[in-house]
Amino acid sequence: MAVYVLVRLLQGILLVFLMSIVAFCAIYAVGNPISVLVSPTTPQSVIDKVVSGLGLDRPLHEQYLIFLRNLLDGDFGYSYVTGQPALGMVLERFPATLELALTAMVIAMLVGVPLGVWAGYRPNGVVGRMASGFSMLLISLPPFWTALLLIIVFSIEARLLPTGGRGEVASVLGISSSLFTQDGLRRILLPAVNLSLFPMAMFIRLTSAGVRETVSASFIRFARAKGLSTGRILSVYILKNIVPPVVTVSGIIFGMLLAFSVITESIFSWPGTGHLIIKSIQTSDRPVVIAYLMFSVSIFIVINIAADVVCAVVDPRISLSGSR
Repeated sequence: MAVYVLVRLLQGILLVFLMSIVAFCAIYAVGNPISVLVSPTTPQSVIDKVVSGLGLDRPLHEQYLIFLRNLLDGDFGYSYVTGQPALGMVLERFPATLELALTAMVIAMLVGVPLGVWAGYRPNGVVGRMASGFSMLLISLPPFWTALLLIIVFSIEARLLPTGGRGEVASVLGISSSLFTQDGLRRILLPAVNLSLFPMAMFIRLTSAGVRETVSASFIRFARAKGLSTGRILSVYILKNIVPPVVTVSGIIFGMLLAFSVITESIFSWPGTGHLIIKSIQTSDRPVVIAYLMFSVSIFIVINIAADVVCAVVDPRISLSGSR
């Protein structure tokens, strides 16, 4: 297992390096930060001084080499707008995004997995058909439309929940989170539900397919012949077989929630990294955008490695060393 983790980490480092090239070239081609940072009426001598100070007068390959050298030192540069360390700004917003993604993940699993199990075990039943149709509906709905719908129904018409913001934050055992306050729970509910809809549909379809495949296995027929109850068959025999793929997909989905919660955070004014990246793109704040992309890729790689290791621990049939 140690060799596997080491190989995956080396692959991750290579992926981060390739991502740095793609991100740097893409950000360089999008917008000119000088047009945002400096007034058009500013004298040309002042503009030239700002351009030289930011190193934007150098060729692209020199800018990238300087960026790569600073990156190896852990320096992602400073924001063009605020002057703060770019990585520090991302890390400052990351707890809010992590909090939202975890809540959305819990909602998706608590709803999606049971519905998927039932739909797979009784696919021709009323609940099974409704769950399958519900999953197709969730996949088809765009997240910005469902976000606006939730705001109209629960905030504007029913006046039950606030439209946005993180709310009050409390600290418990050294962990600061809005989940520890009533106001925070009320404010996170709508964005978390909106963010959980797509992963919920994925869990329903994945779990349903896994259960249908497992139900036709010979050991399930043998368990039924022994007279075991439906609950025991589902909990002991079927769920154990569908846990590995669910864990693997959970790692991928969780990484996606952390990296691509931009729409939800923007609509609900959630102060996370997604909200930060939108503002940074609008102002052509290149260091912050690149720091966000590099951080997101690193987090995604770590989560997927952890998911593979958990699968190997949960299911002894899986060998990370490749010997079996």
